[in-house]
Amino acid sequence: MDTRQLEGNAGAAFAIHVLRGIGQVVFQNNPVSGLIILGALFFNSWIYGVICLLGPIVATLTARAPDADDGLIADGLFGFNGALVGLALVAFTSANFRTGAVPSPAMFVYIVFAAAMTSVVFSALGTLLQPYKVAALTMPFVLVGWLFLFAVLKFANIEAGPLAKPVSPDQYAVAAAYILPTWYMGIGNAIGQIFFQDNWIAGYLILLGIAVNSRVSALMALLGAGLAAAVAAIFGGPEGAIRDGLFGYNAALTAMALGGFFLILTWRSFLYTLFGIVVTTWLWASVAIFLKPIGMPVLTSTFVLVTWLMLIGAQGFKALVPVPPAQATTPEGNRRRHLSGPAMAAAA
Repeated sequence: MDTRQLEGNAGAAFAIHVLRGIGQVVFQNNPVSGLIILGALFFNSWIYGVICLLGPIVATLTARAPDADDGLIADGLFGFNGALVGLALVAFTSANFRTGAVPSPAMFVYIVFAAAMTSVVFSALGTLLQPYKVAALTMPFVLVGWLFLFAVLKFANIEAGPLAKPVSPDQYAVAAAYILPTWYMGIGNAIGQIFFQDNWIAGYLILLGIAVNSRVSALMALLGAGLAAAVAAIFGGPEGAIRDGLFGYNAALTAMALGGFFLILTWRSFLYTLFGIVVTTWLWASVAIFLKPIGMPVLTSTFVLVTWLMLIGAQGFKALVPVPPAQATTPEGNRRRHLSGPAMAAAA
């Protein structure tokens, strides 16, 4: 979508930056993708839809106040962690995880500060990670989300609520059989769970939003969610956890990150991506068990850890071609530029 004409209007430009921030949760720098994804959240719950708007609005305004890089703001890179942290705080403090609950005034202020803090952490991590040539990804959301969720337990005016959704695979019945809905609902839920949407239809609508900008990214998201479900089933994962998409949402993000976005897509990088998906699936279960005693959810921590390690490791493998974060667009665009590079250099 060509938004250059709209960028001249301050209000329209800001709206585009916010929508790009929603899309950037799944690596899509496209306001139309962001709009479709936002629609998917409203389809499931108007509460989540509103919070998904509030988070990137606050985070983007926070970045603008101290004059952050205009390009990063315009691309929505300060907004996506704000969207996630707002959604997480509502999801894990609501009696009904699926629809969320209207935040109290105290929780609303809490969400605003958490979203603002993600912009600070994003800038800090960007500076720290620059020598390693990897992006901050969703780690600002993970760090701020954990810190703010812990603090909820100490404030009487913020309703912690029951943790309505299990956070560990051993909280599910192990005897349930795998049936057809295990797979089509599990894959849809895995994509939906990236945005805390316990709704498999919303998950496939989010997938549509990804496909509008990059068909390869959409296929990678499907591959990540599907392979994670298969790996979990092969190793005897609880049917309920697979159907709820808990094994797959981190794996779907890993698949998109490694499958053409931060690495040029070749058959070798594809195999590397498959390896990352499997490891992410196992690591989700490991971290979930580790965090269970303190009642904390995994969030997207396993995606970040695996992707960081594999991208840094890729710099030592000659067959893999990393894409600098500042140059990453879509798998299709990255590959096109890579293939045209030598020819253009020879012509020059």
